[in-house]
Amino acid sequence: MASIIVQAVVILLDVVAFGLGVAAEQRRSRATVTPDAAKEYDYCVYDSDIATGYGVGALLLLAAAQVVLMAASRCFCCGRGLKPGGSRACALILFLFTWVTFLIAEVCLLAGSVRNAYHTRYRGNFYGEPLSCETVRKGVFAAGAAFTFFTAILGEVYYLSYSKSRDAAGGAPYGGSSIGMGTYN
Repeated sequence: MASIIVQAVVILLDVVAFGLGVAAEQRRSRATVTPDAAKEYDYCVYDSDIATGYGVGALLLLAAAQVVLMAASRCFCCGRGLKPGGSRACALILFLFTWVTFLIAEVCLLAGSVRNAYHTRYRGNFYGEPLSCETVRKGVFAAGAAFTFFTAILGEVYYLSYSKSRDAAGGAPYGGSSIGMGTYN
C-alpha cells in the first residue's frame, strides 16, 4: 500500500514549488532605459529582483520532492523485485517520464533564475545604437511551473503504480526462501 505520508509530503512540496514558479513569472524583472543627470550616458534601471529567489525556491522544493519520491520507491531499481505485469510496466514508463519532466522543469527554473539575476551595467549610447537591457523572456518561469505540475502528477501516479506492483510481489524481502525446510534425519 502506498504511504499516505509520502504522497502528502510530495504533493505539498510540488504545490508550493508550482506556486513559486507562477509567482516568479509574475514578478520577473523589468528594465527601463534611463539617461544620467548630464544626459551623456544611458543606463538600465531594473525593478524588483524577487523572481530570482522565487525561482530558486521552486527549484529546490521540486528537487526535494523528487528526492523524497525516489527514496520512497528506492529509485525503482533498488530493493526487492516487483511483480511482472501491467503495474510494473506502467511504473517504469511513469518513472522515465517523471525524470524527463523533472529535468525540463529544473532547467527552466534554473535558466530563468540565472537570467533574471543578470543585470546589464551602465552602457553608453556612443554610436546612436539603442541600449538593450537584458531581461528574462516571458514564459520561462511559466514553463518551469507547468513542468513542475506535470512532474507532480506523473510522480504521484508513478508512486501509486510502483506501490501496487511492489505489494503484489509479496514474498520475503531480499529474495528470502519460500520453501519450508524440515529437520534432518
